[in-house]
Amino acid sequence: MAWPDVLRRGAVFSRFSHHHVAVFLLTFFSYSLLHASRKTFSNVKVSISKQWTPSAFNTSAALPVEGLFISGIVGDRLNLRWVLSFGMCSSALVVFVFGTVTEWLRFYNRWLYCGLWIVNGLLQSTGWPCVVAVMGNWFGKAGRGVVFGLWSACASVGNILGACLASSVLQYGYEYAFLVTASVQFAGGVVIFFGLLVSPEEIGLPGIEAEKSFEEDSHRPLINGAENEDEYDPNYSIQEDAAVPHVRAISFCQACRLPGVIPYSLAYACLKLVNYSFFFWLPFYLSNNFGWKEAEADQLSIWYDVGGIIGGTLQGFVSDMLQKRAPVLALSLLLAIGSLVGYSRSPNNKSVNALLMTVTGFFIGGPSNMISSAISADLGRQELIQGSSEALATVTGIVDGTGSVGAAVGQYLVSLIQDNLGWMWVFYFFILMTSCTVVFISPLIVREVASLVQRRQAHVLSE
Repeated sequence: MAWPDVLRRGAVFSRFSHHHVAVFLLTFFSYSLLHASRKTFSNVKVSISKQWTPSAFNTSAALPVEGLFISGIVGDRLNLRWVLSFGMCSSALVVFVFGTVTEWLRFYNRWLYCGLWIVNGLLQSTGWPCVVAVMGNWFGKAGRGVVFGLWSACASVGNILGACLASSVLQYGYEYAFLVTASVQFAGGVVIFFGLLVSPEEIGLPGIEAEKSFEEDSHRPLINGAENEDEYDPNYSIQEDAAVPHVRAISFCQACRLPGVIPYSLAYACLKLVNYSFFFWLPFYLSNNFGWKEAEADQLSIWYDVGGIIGGTLQGFVSDMLQKRAPVLALSLLLAIGSLVGYSRSPNNKSVNALLMTVTGFFIGGPSNMISSAISADLGRQELIQGSSEALATVTGIVDGTGSVGAAVGQYLVSLIQDNLGWMWVFYFFILMTSCTVVFISPLIVREVASLVQRRQAHVLSE
């Protein structure tokens, strides 16, 4: 891309107001707090398995996945601020009961724990579709990769925050780790209710669909259904009646039929399985495999999230420059396979382990962040549904919900494989799932690489 084009794209950021900054920060920290409360469970897993029934609770509890599909649809039809605030506050109360009240009362019941964690998962599922939809309402596709790449670090920051909070109070008992994170999350839900602006229209500003882009090429989506970019028709609408100026929302089936939704959803199911296995199992793996103290393992696991933050931001920036997402994802995932091989053979050395962990987080966490944020926003804002400003949460719910199916299945399989075959076979399983991610998006990779080659040839001929 020529420097004048880069500068014109950079001018997009100068148009951000203090409202954009406020929305960015509020949605960022709201989901960070949701992830911090999730991370608490994996950070105190060793203590919990000892305190409760060791034979019954030596596996991860996965959040229910159906909620994300439902929450996305609900988010498109109700006020996103209300849904997000309700989910945060009510989830905080459930986490408080799950980890703190039960311990204070010395009441250990497996079915109660399962029931509470299912309810918590349903409530937490309101988070991601809502925050992505709000961000999509405020930030257009010009520069979306780097903006969403940086913003998608919210999950990793939440993991780091949860690990720090848990390790700081773990000496007093694991119940206080749940108490602290639940309290902070509840307070965050109150702030969201009174402070979050769902869209620019709420304060009389023009929506992103009404704004003119700085360059002709930005009128074309990063993701569209045309096999050839020349076939793109900006006037095409998913609605049969072109006279309808605005559509409140699209159905679940319509969202599934949008170009790119199913391939990216299946790819994310495989990738989220790997990413969330690190999320749930990494502190336990470090403590169990190397014999390190639980608090040390919690703090060391932060480096995986650091890698994910850097990876998501840099890869989002590169995809913005190329105006294509799939080739960047493919390269990162191929390198992720090598990083998994390297990390599986990490020596019993904290510094080396942290370095390899950061590299692994860069190549796995980065693509995971990009699919769940920037690519979901692209899918929910493509021109095929340009008349439906409320479609984004539904599309995000489908992508993240399908990903959570993979993550939930993965938690069971990781436990099964580790118990019967050992940790090395768990890493072989991760390599297989990462390879499947590339396979699912391979048609998109071929199409976008061909488009880049054609663009390059046209540029050379024009000189």
